[in-house]
Amino acid sequence: MTFWRIGGSVISLLTFLGVVDSVSGAEVGAEPTRARGVVFHDANDNQVFDQADKPLAGIRVSNGREIATTNESGQYELTVDDDTILFVLKPRGWRTPLDEANLPRFYYIHKPNGSPESQFPGVAPTGPLPASVDFPLYPQDEPDKFQAVLFGDTQPRDKREIEYLANDVVQELIGTKAAFGVTLGDIVFDNLDLLEPMAQTIGVLGIPWYNVIGNHDLNFEAQHDRHSDETFERVFGPPYYSFDYGPTHFLVLDDVEWLIDSRNGRGTYRGGIGTEQLEFIRNDLAGVPDDQLVVLMMHIPLPGVQDRQELYRLIEKRRFCISISGHTHTHEHRFITRDDGWQGPEPHHHIVNVTACGSWWRGAPDERGIPHATMTDGGPNGYSVITFDGTDYTLDYKAAGRDRDYQMQIHAPGFVSLAEASKTEVLVNVFNGSQRSTVEMSVDDGQWITMKQAAVEDPAYRRLYDIDQQLADNPWIDLSKPHPSTHIWAANLPDGLGTGLHLIKVRTVDMHGREFTAKRIFRIERTASP
Repeated sequence: MTFWRIGGSVISLLTFLGVVDSVSGAEVGAEPTRARGVVFHDANDNQVFDQADKPLAGIRVSNGREIATTNESGQYELTVDDDTILFVLKPRGWRTPLDEANLPRFYYIHKPNGSPESQFPGVAPTGPLPASVDFPLYPQDEPDKFQAVLFGDTQPRDKREIEYLANDVVQELIGTKAAFGVTLGDIVFDNLDLLEPMAQTIGVLGIPWYNVIGNHDLNFEAQHDRHSDETFERVFGPPYYSFDYGPTHFLVLDDVEWLIDSRNGRGTYRGGIGTEQLEFIRNDLAGVPDDQLVVLMMHIPLPGVQDRQELYRLIEKRRFCISISGHTHTHEHRFITRDDGWQGPEPHHHIVNVTACGSWWRGAPDERGIPHATMTDGGPNGYSVITFDGTDYTLDYKAAGRDRDYQMQIHAPGFVSLAEASKTEVLVNVFNGSQRSTVEMSVDDGQWITMKQAAVEDPAYRRLYDIDQQLADNPWIDLSKPHPSTHIWAANLPDGLGTGLHLIKVRTVDMHGREFTAKRIFRIERTASP
């Protein structure tokens, strides 16, 4: 095969001629053509552009790279090839159609030949490009202040674990006033046949639900990254896109790349965005005012994305920007600084969201038959509710099946000997705590003692893990090994405590200035025996 060096890159004759894609190695389809269509107010709710409908000017539409803006007649025009998803960027004050599972339908898939054959079906052949690819929109009220529900990895292995999610997490959210929800990747655990049952289960909440692709949502039979998303695309649409709600701009990213080792043909994944998606992000942000809050939602945390520096350059000068991920099965607030190549004037706030499945639905079942699924940092499984108000935001951690006030766990012995009391360490796991939190402890309404952040394992989780290791033939899946938590604080009991009952009070103030409290009773005796 003949090769040339062009612009510092070596390319083959087939690549130069456009037969093979230089990144994925996949064959490129027919010559690009032009797609045209109209974005319109669907006044009669039939999803067809007809005389009753009004075309909408100034609405953005994308092919995953370029972004076109509709003219006064609501018309746009974009290039497509044989593997393109066209999608409308939902503007403020409008909604897109929803299907029976409350999945937003804001896209048109153009794959004339369909997806490659696979155990998990992708997109069926879509046939010739329609003469007009139109997008209906419907007006809705979108206030400056609103809430969204965030699920980290839901990740069921089978339908039984979907039922765990339904009865542990979804059930208590029925009737939520949130504007929409998002699953931050690893929607399922490799079995892509579960994508639709998962969507149906979450759909009972009755709010629009967006989805991020995770590494366990890929088709592992795919021989190229461009084909690894196609089952996801069949169910949810494009793996990256953006939309506005209220004054906030949301960018959903695909930061999982599927790679095939040429030496052995085995597939693996890494955190990555890629040049095509970066082009879309660049074009998208060019149309977003600097005073608008931008929220990036992805699966793999930003520090684990190999081409994150290119993304940093696109967002670090913006005054208002945060990002949210899942993947690690912990809950963390990370502040990305120059140590990671960030060049913005202030550290970037990246949230690693609590997972709905906790520790992959592991651990002993409770009285409902649902595993406790405590995460390896000691945090309970659950979800977040994030409140937006202009450019401000606050994130609330909600433990599944627990009261909203359950925000921390105090670890202290039930009984302490008098001789050891002042040497006894109290640990507090503040589930939503960060380096910007303050945590204090008092005993018997005495002086408040400042607690120090400690990178240690959660002791309760360590006990649960050790019990699992000692039991033979568990009927449940053993817990994963404990890891040091980023949200534990420590202090010793004060001097001068006498025998008898004592009350520990802990108060924490989070990065938003909100205070939360917890209590624990313990006893001091002349010996440590109860």
